[in-house]
Amino acid sequence: MTDSAFRQSSNFWEADLTNWLLSPIGQSVPQPTQDADLLQQLGFIPGLRELLMLRQVHALEHATVWVLSESSRHAYVGASQTDNERLGGMSTERGFYLYGEVKFDDLSRAVQIALRRITSGDWDLAVHPRCGTNLSVGMLLTAGLAVGMAIALPRGPIEQILGLGAATAMAARLTPDLGSLAQRYLTTAVPFNLAIANITPVRDSLGRSAHFVQVRWVE
Repeated sequence: MTDSAFRQSSNFWEADLTNWLLSPIGQSVPQPTQDADLLQQLGFIPGLRELLMLRQVHALEHATVWVLSESSRHAYVGASQTDNERLGGMSTERGFYLYGEVKFDDLSRAVQIALRRITSGDWDLAVHPRCGTNLSVGMLLTAGLAVGMAIALPRGPIEQILGLGAATAMAARLTPDLGSLAQRYLTTAVPFNLAIANITPVRDSLGRSAHFVQVRWVE
């Protein structure tokens, strides 16, 4: 390979990976083939398909919870986006568990609506305030700020307690926005490559009653 060809190839890979990593839902226009193209190019990487599927399933899980919440009789009238806190989910690379009291027909309809809406441009459905990503971001942020305060402030107990309180308050203020960014950039992706395979009532590994929405990968 010539030096010129090598530079062109390097630029191609760099641009392709950059576009994939920095194409957040709602911030740019996701391409329907971006994950399929990445898988075709880097399919030799162990676990890549599972990671790509998990990100897409995660987005579909959030979108389904939003759609069910919108249709719930407990939703707040006039709210642009409402959240039924009695619903929850957990994503896997094969599909997601949906927890809460919901009828099979309602769930089946909501999943189809969610998939259609999110792949048609309603990308904000992929971000949810009760996502575990926000909890993880909050814990890391609190720990990081607390350590920083402990190092920067005098060693006296009063100063350290005040520093811990300031770190906790700052983390609580920053977590919602940073958690949303983490969801957009890292833990979700528009489910362009997912199709609904099956929905079944199940019990998860902890014995909790749920519905499992199984998906399959399509190019």
